[in-house]
Amino acid sequence: MNACADERLFDWDIFCRVVDNFGDIGVCWRLAKGLAGDHGLAVRLWIDDLEAFSRLCPEISTVDGQSFAAGVEIRCWKRDFPSVAPAAAVIEAFGCELPESYLAAMAARPSPPPWVNLEYLSAESWVDDCHRMASPHPRLPLLKHFFFPGFSPRTAGLLRERGLIDARDRFRAQPALRDALLRALGVATPPPGTRLISLFAYAHPALAALLARWANGDEPVLLLVPEGPVVEDVMRFFGDDGAVAGACRRGGALTAAVLPFVDQERYDRLLWACDVNFVRGEDSFVRAQWAAQPFAWHIYRQEQDAHRIKLEAFLDRYTATMERSAAAAVRQFWLAWNGWGDIGSAWCPFEAALPAISAHNRSWAQALASAPDLTSSLVQFSRNAVK
Repeated sequence: MNACADERLFDWDIFCRVVDNFGDIGVCWRLAKGLAGDHGLAVRLWIDDLEAFSRLCPEISTVDGQSFAAGVEIRCWKRDFPSVAPAAAVIEAFGCELPESYLAAMAARPSPPPWVNLEYLSAESWVDDCHRMASPHPRLPLLKHFFFPGFSPRTAGLLRERGLIDARDRFRAQPALRDALLRALGVATPPPGTRLISLFAYAHPALAALLARWANGDEPVLLLVPEGPVVEDVMRFFGDDGAVAGACRRGGALTAAVLPFVDQERYDRLLWACDVNFVRGEDSFVRAQWAAQPFAWHIYRQEQDAHRIKLEAFLDRYTATMERSAAAAVRQFWLAWNGWGDIGSAWCPFEAALPAISAHNRSWAQALASAPDLTSSLVQFSRNAVK
């Protein structure tokens, strides 16, 4: 397979399939932006569903039939894969399997490019031994390495773009920025003393018990719910079968506002603006940790409760240095939030522990930020591989 002579040569190709809930593409889009923006590299992102991706990245522009955003070229990954020259380094995200013609082009090069399979994030101890593990292709002279994000020094770290922590702190230091964000999202500035909670979760039939706690509580709560599966559960609590972005419902001390689907930068600011964040999957889970506010993780369900092992592994790491009663409250609430307990009753000790959790999360985020970030780890790995 011969590439066109005038074709642009890329430093990185990233292949990603858009699956439900935007989790995989959310990670890959942050990674692509980091490689291009933080490291000045030429990046081409191959996606099998550009229409779905456009919701996450509405700023895509098309010039001469080619699509770009944030310095990254966006290409549609079709069944009939085009004839292109492989990039200098290749990422296969989450085992999505590269096109056969592309693999053949990689193998045809005198020195095949470094090939990385980016794995899902896990706090389990076994990933330390599997990070950078090599796997030869069964037919072609190619070697794939498994790359694991993680929380220990023996993993690749977490996605963290340059300037993220400083941007968070500047936002927090200026309350007017929070109010401006809320207005842009169609939400009025809440009265002083209102607790802001963001809710980004999978469908959650048991949510009503927690909403009832907030509605019957003494403290006013403003619940900010980006468009997604859990909106129906929230609206059902208010006796409403459905709602669109901009809808607002009130009951007792609880006000719930449905937000439009937002891009990643605005979602980060939403996390920074809230006192408590409920997140799901992988991308928002990591961003909640950089936000350094109390949070709860709705983990993606797996068969035979395999996701509980993953959840407990993170809790073990995350709460290891947390004050004991706060750690117990976090574990109880997170397990209940994921289906192993009553979330209504588990909220009370979690709420009482919020000051201690907040202090811990600031230290936790600072410790994570002292480690190499995932994008830099990938860049260093590729450079070492071609020496």
